[in-house]
Amino acid sequence: MATIQELQQHIRASIKNAYPEPEAGSIAQLVLEHVLQKNRLQLSLSQLEEVPAVHIATVEEMVERLQQQEPVQYVLGVAYFYGLELQVDERVLIPRPETEELVDLVLREHKGRKELTILDVCTGSGCIPLALQATMADAKVYGLEISEGALQVAQANAAKYKLPVEWLQADVFEPVPGIAAGALDIITSNPPYVLEEEKAVMQNNVLQYEPHLALFVPNTDPLKYYKRITKIGLQLLKKGGKLYFEINERYSQEVQEELLKAGFEQIRIVSDFFGKNRIVVAVR
Repeated sequence: MATIQELQQHIRASIKNAYPEPEAGSIAQLVLEHVLQKNRLQLSLSQLEEVPAVHIATVEEMVERLQQQEPVQYVLGVAYFYGLELQVDERVLIPRPETEELVDLVLREHKGRKELTILDVCTGSGCIPLALQATMADAKVYGLEISEGALQVAQANAAKYKLPVEWLQADVFEPVPGIAAGALDIITSNPPYVLEEEKAVMQNNVLQYEPHLALFVPNTDPLKYYKRITKIGLQLLKKGGKLYFEINERYSQEVQEELLKAGFEQIRIVSDFFGKNRIVVAVR
């Protein structure tokens, strides 16, 4: 029977070809925290503790998947987002830290406001509307998504935390069901924005496992979602309502120009933690 320390070393050695250090070490830590239900401190204090055979078998199954470069979040079945532990699998994109920055910006800019009505477009796992609903308990929050599989994941995440987000299954390029014109205070969206041509420089673990429907846009029409959601904003936002986009850094100026053409005001480009143009905010 292996100790925690030995098992940790085994995981790192077994996945180093797929995930070089220091990433292999971080993944080994996450796997053990999840399987053994111990936090970082508890793990470090119990390095010589022996691991039950049932847990070793679970770890070995996970290692096999990690060796195929499957993202650790899919292997564990969870991703952490703005204080929530969310279910994720291959039906949804893995929530990114940049998207947490979008949520944080919305919450800071609307702190203290009551009974807001919010729509998240292309909602995926539900990470954005769930994080907003968890913090703004009295808000009416909607999540719009075309994929039935993604909505099943979002609904499971909402049920886990008893969050009353209302889910709308619809194609973003069709009329939005169930929301009256001028009813919304906020629209958020992290739509597909990776160009097809960018596949050549992307990591295999993203290309092989994450849903392409939620990632890619045609090279010939990179702003298709932004143009459409801008129109939705004109229809559904109140005067003074705000639109928050997560964007491909290459197209910040173009997104800004589309919003200006549509008549939006006070348009701002916000950099992410890495200094990349990542969020565009506009006022109806």
